[in-house]
Amino acid sequence: MKISYNTWAYSSFFVWVPAYTLDETIKRIAGLGYDGIEIGAAAPHAYPPHLGADRRKQVRELLDEHGLQLSSMLPAPSGGPGNNPASPYIEERRATVEHYKELAEITAQWGGKTLIYLPGWIIFGTTRRQAWKWSREVLTEVADAIAHTGVTLVIEPTSHDTNLCMSADDAIELMEDVDRPNVKLMFDTFHIMYNKEVLSDYAYKMGENLKHIHISDNDRLPPGSGVGDFPSLIDALIDVEFDGFLTMETGFHRRGIEPDEDARTSIEYLRPLVEQKLAARANPSA
Repeated sequence: MKISYNTWAYSSFFVWVPAYTLDETIKRIAGLGYDGIEIGAAAPHAYPPHLGADRRKQVRELLDEHGLQLSSMLPAPSGGPGNNPASPYIEERRATVEHYKELAEITAQWGGKTLIYLPGWIIFGTTRRQAWKWSREVLTEVADAIAHTGVTLVIEPTSHDTNLCMSADDAIELMEDVDRPNVKLMFDTFHIMYNKEVLSDYAYKMGENLKHIHISDNDRLPPGSGVGDFPSLIDALIDVEFDGFLTMETGFHRRGIEPDEDARTSIEYLRPLVEQKLAARANPSA
């Protein structure tokens, strides 16, 4: 299990402050001892229309220079372009397909293997069945179109933010409906706690199809700062032989945080916990 940090807290998403360039963010996250970085595909960091060929090459060089792996990329959610795969407007769904296809190419260029799929949200007047069908069709088309990149799409259920794919069972159902080898699963501990569910249950439910994880405590606090049972979660991840990235996604939803402090507090709690749990499994009699 490797540990990465999400860039939202450094990028003014989705509040206006604080904000740093992607170059500065890469330097800070590497300096705090992270193995990887999860880059959000939004301005000012990595919105695809703002990334020319030279800039894309420069970002890859920055990652290599600082010894950071690209753990994953996220689509630009909501806002002006929308990027809602469940939108009733065909124009938005088509634009969303193109957004994901371009992100897969960027992900591969930057050495990443994982692209998060947000199934979207139901617009009033659309039935859940219809919204689900549209999202499934978008995901299927994208999965087929990006197969050559080696990038895996991981479905994220987001109970706090959306009204379509809100639980482990929803994400599993969508994965099974699409039935593509490059479509797998992830979860975010914040959304699980919002749903009043048990963190470790998601690890066991998703099992071998679990390829990525977002970590934060309740209210997007650094892990270990709230009520989340992270020791049990790490035990469950070891049980299911999870070998992906644990990606901190903390603090970006409100003003008043210090992103360096959030990132530092998060890794200072989680790294020793993971190492302790792995050591205990390796030497059960110790």
